[in-house]
Amino acid sequence: FEAGAFPGSPVPGGAQCIMGGYDIPNAFIEGYDIVVNRPKTSAYRAPGSPAAAFAMEGAIDELAEKLGMDPIEFRLLNSAKEGTRRATGPLMPKVGFIETLEAAKAHPHYSAKLEGPYLGRGVAAGFWGNNTGPSSAIATITPDGLVNLAEGSPDIGGTRASVAQQLAEVLGIPFEDVKPQVADTDSIGFTSNTGGSGVTFKTGWASYTAAQDIKQQMLDRAAKIWDVSLDDVEYVDGVLQHKSDPELRLTFKQMAARQNPTGGPIVGRAGVNPGGAGPALAFHIVDVEVDPDTGKVTILRYTALQDAGKAIHPSYVEGQIQGGVAQGIGWALNEEYFVNDQGHMMNSSFLDYRMPVSLDLPMIDTVIVEVANPNHPYGVRGVGEVCIVPPMAAISNAIYQAIGVRMTSLPMNPGKVLEALWQSNGDSS
Repeated sequence: FEAGAFPGSPVPGGAQCIMGGYDIPNAFIEGYDIVVNRPKTSAYRAPGSPAAAFAMEGAIDELAEKLGMDPIEFRLLNSAKEGTRRATGPLMPKVGFIETLEAAKAHPHYSAKLEGPYLGRGVAAGFWGNNTGPSSAIATITPDGLVNLAEGSPDIGGTRASVAQQLAEVLGIPFEDVKPQVADTDSIGFTSNTGGSGVTFKTGWASYTAAQDIKQQMLDRAAKIWDVSLDDVEYVDGVLQHKSDPELRLTFKQMAARQNPTGGPIVGRAGVNPGGAGPALAFHIVDVEVDPDTGKVTILRYTALQDAGKAIHPSYVEGQIQGGVAQGIGWALNEEYFVNDQGHMMNSSFLDYRMPVSLDLPMIDTVIVEVANPNHPYGVRGVGEVCIVPPMAAISNAIYQAIGVRMTSLPMNPGKVLEALWQSNGDSS
């Protein structure tokens, strides 16, 4: 992988992910971090994995064709599952790769007719390991029964909502009663960076733990108010109640109003560093049309299927998937750095750096598969990165189906498609 002027390319991510979704008993992966006279590379959405998948998933498509097998069936035959030893060493935890592949095979897109010249359908899978790390949360109960939640993860994907939802779920209160905010480093305990699709997992866990702290404090207060044993009090759906006396009952808001005279403000806090983030897997189906005269590739239909573990906020999960696909389509077809012999980028404005706009894309259909991550209270596994991994390979495989030419370098822009077509036709001019 190209690193730029200083070491540090995303080659580790590429090596970890290239065979991650498959059961390959005999494998050896070797990666190189190449320093060149260009700007330094840095992390960008599933760093390293999309380029690795472009190579791997193209090779898998070729193997399936040579074997005369359906490409999904071939992947099902070789898919990783719980207990599979990955090529890089770790055992695979519980994952939903098989379920995602089966959902793709059953999806109407996969069986829809695609008739006409220069049309092709391609598929590809993607793997991302996901991440975790230390995280902190502080939840303060106001006298009117609202919760001010301070957390340390900058929100770049709707995570204030997904973190607040997990706190609300524990306390059995409306999500709208939680007011999340991202605190600065002077106001919250250390929280590792927003990356690796880890925030809803790790900071959600911190929020969950802070809510459990609040719950326990409220149980203690209720036992004190009623002068009963703590064992006789339970917290159910936002209500404190005596297990055998239905007259002894306090709602969350009622207890919040009585917090000061019963011992002072109720503040839940948590500092966690949870393991078991759980990897994510995605599978994409795309239809394209290739213009043989201009080399232009048009995306006709796109379906992205992904194991989310548990979709805490389904519409945000859908948005993450659609955003990753849109970026992946840009990488596949248009986005490219032009660098001169001095290492200077020549197209550093959005006027010259071609990114997809809404007119370039169809509505991106999403299918959320939920195979719960057993290492999280609510089954969460990160969703924000694996969605950018399959598009380049899926589009390459679709182009091959459309024109019989396999593209092996990115981006697959009109010029490269035309050159590939001319070479396949024996036209060297």
